[in-house]
Amino acid sequence: MLRMQIDRKLTRRRLSFIPSLSHMPSVPARYLVVTFSLVSIAGASLARAQDRLKSMPGYDRYQRMAPLISTALGGSGRGFGRGGNTVWSADGKTVDFESDGKRLRFDFATKKVAEATDTPAQQVGGGRGRGGFAGAPARGRQFDMAIAPVGNHRALYRDRNVWIGDSTGANAVQITTQGSFQSRVKFGTASWVYGEELGQRTAMWWSPDGKKLAYYRFDESKVPDFYLTTGLTQVQDTLDIEAYPKPGVPNPVVDIFVYDVDSKKTTRLDVRDGKPFENDVVGYYVFHVDWSPDGRELVFLRANRRQNVLEMAACNPDGGACRTVIHEAWPTGWIDDDPAPTAIWLKDGNRLIWESGRTGFNNYYLYDFKAATLITPLTQLHAEVTGVVRVDEAENALYYTARDGDNYMKFQLHRVGLDGKNERRLTDPAFTHAVSLSPDGKYFVDIAETHDQAPVTRLVDASGNVVAELATTDLAKFNDLGLKKLELYTYQTSDGQATLHGMIHYPSNFDPSKKYPVLVSVYGGPGVGNSTGERFSLPTAITEYGFIVLNVEARTNPGMGRKYLDAVYLKLGQTEIDDMADGVKALWNRPYIDKNRVGVFGTSYGGYTSVMEILRHPEVFAAASASSPPTDWRNYDTIYTERYMWLPQENKDGYEKGSAMTYADKLRGRLMLYYGTMDNNVHPTNMMQLISALQKAGKSFEVQVGPDQGHSGLNGQRMMEFFIENLVINPSAKVSF
Repeated sequence: MLRMQIDRKLTRRRLSFIPSLSHMPSVPARYLVVTFSLVSIAGASLARAQDRLKSMPGYDRYQRMAPLISTALGGSGRGFGRGGNTVWSADGKTVDFESDGKRLRFDFATKKVAEATDTPAQQVGGGRGRGGFAGAPARGRQFDMAIAPVGNHRALYRDRNVWIGDSTGANAVQITTQGSFQSRVKFGTASWVYGEELGQRTAMWWSPDGKKLAYYRFDESKVPDFYLTTGLTQVQDTLDIEAYPKPGVPNPVVDIFVYDVDSKKTTRLDVRDGKPFENDVVGYYVFHVDWSPDGRELVFLRANRRQNVLEMAACNPDGGACRTVIHEAWPTGWIDDDPAPTAIWLKDGNRLIWESGRTGFNNYYLYDFKAATLITPLTQLHAEVTGVVRVDEAENALYYTARDGDNYMKFQLHRVGLDGKNERRLTDPAFTHAVSLSPDGKYFVDIAETHDQAPVTRLVDASGNVVAELATTDLAKFNDLGLKKLELYTYQTSDGQATLHGMIHYPSNFDPSKKYPVLVSVYGGPGVGNSTGERFSLPTAITEYGFIVLNVEARTNPGMGRKYLDAVYLKLGQTEIDDMADGVKALWNRPYIDKNRVGVFGTSYGGYTSVMEILRHPEVFAAASASSPPTDWRNYDTIYTERYMWLPQENKDGYEKGSAMTYADKLRGRLMLYYGTMDNNVHPTNMMQLISALQKAGKSFEVQVGPDQGHSGLNGQRMMEFFIENLVINPSAKVSF
């Protein structure tokens, strides 16, 4: 996935590098909004400036203001109205929250807030584990062990095979023998592309009773290898070799087997219903594997290669036969399979809540698992649902959030019956909301805010009435510093097919009578936002260098529905690039915007966007900093790329128009390129091809390299040197149109 991995997510989390507006809620990846963080991804310390930056205009002011801005709303600053870390008591009689660095408690009996002096009980969640895991596997990898839920066995991955031992892994017995480097077959793990693009971090799954172990088998014999030279900063280098399928080449063949511990019998599941491993067969990809609650069937998702058909399937672990439980299709685009659609089992172990975008917007549906039939739609919004807050079977209620405020960026809390009736929105659509529901569902803690209205935390009852105000935001320091609230604006795309949003960050000493250079922070990939949103955020501190900073949307942004996403299908590098350029052009008539001094920057897909913007739209962008960009989609992996672009053999025009090399001779502005020599996600070949094309076109540009660095971004201070030099210090370097 084309995002940088911050802890797990660039995710079901990885965020692209760009300069920290605010804290970010925990949401599925498809709803991620990329936020700023002006840090050194490539390894240099933030405290150590690049050697020329300290003498450049704006540096002293930035150094003075940046730490003040970061504490303007909370931290060591004044009270911040976003009461965090909400913890309800088990009986629902008190609720704890944090505000202004203190843990506070609201008591329903006294109706008062007081500082909490004891340690609150931790809220514990989760379901039936499949193996007592600790830590996390490396990017694109899977856990190498799984502990049976009853604790009697431990499955281990060793040398491309599966072993089973006792609870500690001792006395392990090998249960597969055909895995080897020579055959390129492996059991109990997954191919790299499954971990990277389908979020598959497990590859062995115990049944609830611990008597059966399901596990993957992958045959990579037809998958081309990719070679990376590692240790380039050492005396001797080494090779990293990965089976890495690129668009249009053979993929790894996936199968699932089930081993019965008592009988020692192994059963191969018929994941493709007797059909061959071919592009149009549902079962070409098999992922998101687990057992049904009763342990009688193994359940997984399967898709065709094009990823416009998705099914939930269930298989008999004894005979291997599989059946289709749910079938989804979207012929004009793709179906999101990373993250996988929400699927929540009810207590009877048969009914399940399923998320589907079949109407053009994601909604929830109630299914009968055993009968493989739809019971009823639970939600029928002309907007995207974003998450299940709680399933309350005792009250026959589903609490969920959706993007149906007065714009799609405002998240709302809803309650609906498990029969799909009595739907009710519980929050004010004029605000975006983050909520925490009480154990009995009678109250919720609500953090309400907009991009220009600071957050307030309230206790609200189930009818929407405010019971108590828990925390408000003190804007005194914010105002004392002269900070400006972010401005949200709208613009029309040049093809007239969409109205999108942009967001403006102003410097604290903004003077509307002056003209300012502009920096545009971008990502642009499908399903990941560009920092436009309705959460109240601080202006990015890089404005203090003397820039106006923009975030602009594209139709790839999450939350607007399938109609907008379909507009980019088979055309990555075209529609979304033009959309973001339109967002900048919409501000050309503002007297303080210097349209001849606009820079753009980003990493990963954001790096690709930056390159494509300066090449496709030289009339808009005078400078670009592009880190770790996939410069041609033929260089990236199958699952991600083909989801949006299909095969290069069948979409030659789309791949050509989406290649940065196609436009190398159009470069007119200043371009900074960065890549890591050990990037096993977006390979260095991407950069080598672009550099070669630019050189052949006789173009001047700059390159920074991260020796032995992986998927990473340019040092933020070096980036600012580049932009200040080319948009501020050297007027001759700017491009006039």
